[in-house]
Amino acid sequence: MSSNDSAPSALRVVVIGAGIIGAACAIELLRDGHQVTLVEAGDPGGTQATSYGNAAWLSPASVIPMSMPGLWKKIPQYLLDKNSPLTLRWRALPALFPWLIRFLLAGASVARVEATARALTALLREAPARHRALAAEAGVPELIISRGLLYAYPNRAAFEAEALAWRLRRDNQISWKELDAQALHELAPEIGETYQFGILLEQGANCLDPGTYVAALVKHAVAQGATLLRARASGFDIQNGHLRAVLTDAGELACDRAVIAAGIHSKALAKLAGDNICMESERGYHVIVENPPFKLATPVMSGDTKIGYTSTLAGFRVAGQVELTSMPAAPDWSRADKLLQHAMAAYPALAKSTKTAVIQRWMGNRPSTTDGRPVLGQASGCAQIFHAFGHGHIGLVSGPTSGRLVADLISGRPPIIDPAPYSVTRFPWNRAGKN
Repeated sequence: MSSNDSAPSALRVVVIGAGIIGAACAIELLRDGHQVTLVEAGDPGGTQATSYGNAAWLSPASVIPMSMPGLWKKIPQYLLDKNSPLTLRWRALPALFPWLIRFLLAGASVARVEATARALTALLREAPARHRALAAEAGVPELIISRGLLYAYPNRAAFEAEALAWRLRRDNQISWKELDAQALHELAPEIGETYQFGILLEQGANCLDPGTYVAALVKHAVAQGATLLRARASGFDIQNGHLRAVLTDAGELACDRAVIAAGIHSKALAKLAGDNICMESERGYHVIVENPPFKLATPVMSGDTKIGYTSTLAGFRVAGQVELTSMPAAPDWSRADKLLQHAMAAYPALAKSTKTAVIQRWMGNRPSTTDGRPVLGQASGCAQIFHAFGHGHIGLVSGPTSGRLVADLISGRPPIIDPAPYSVTRFPWNRAGKN
């Protein structure tokens, strides 16, 4: 019998982390009548948060894992070419090697990536509608825009070169509309003539300001009765396999359940709960051009550079890149500069304005598991601790469904989706102390 089967109706739950996942978990747990404390050392929605800096897309089509068949052949190129969308720092390679090998194996066959696409689809299928509802509940409905999402390619051949990715989307009931050059430029007149073919994902949406959105969700949780503790969690008081408290630098927090939703910092906490998660940071960068010469009606993803372009409240956001290196390593701001260079090449009007524009640069850490799926569900070493981390590139978009799933598991209710694909038990090497 699961510990949830006999759980009291109201529990004291500590949620570690007030990013998009932690905020969504808190709101859903409050909805179920639990007492919730959010533990967060930084500002909710602040620049230290991964969800602060993404491309601001809410796309049901973000179901394609980073690791795909044949990727291993490109690793030498990525090591040598600093202009590629994915880069690795040589010095970090020995430490990253266990993650990298498992990452490549996770995408080594079509069957494996099909399974991951199905798992991610369950998390993302209703994402735009859930975000609209959550934003309205928090009093910020204007932050979620539902005008679709656009993928721009140099030509149809470039689109067809990604046949497997789009086949996976089609197999998971994701539909789209093809655009010829004229239709593409009517929808996105700002984009340069380099792009002659487009895909319009009409059910997609975007967020005008992810940081402000997350901060509003946390504020809403507090208004609904949650406590926000500005502290850093360091571990757990577990006695005879039973959770008694969460340990923080502000003291112990007695609780009945705990949720680890601390992004990249979840790895150390998960180990204390009995799970050795092979998770590393896929660093992402963005630049924001303040007061740009145009505003995009629909966010655009360039098919050739894999860069997302979105008009936000702060300005024109250019986001992308994957950099693999050690966590303590200093940012390589040349990665952000390359984003800006790509943006100027894609948008001619932008190139004319950047000499006088104010440019913001940002770097964050995507918490990425080897198979591209988050870790959601009970910890191995303590049934009262629940994992809610490792969302990689889909943290913002998958927040509402992830929060509902975790709350369902804690409340002992039939879960909103099948939790098995995200369970820590899927990792054959998992056990605290193992590599």
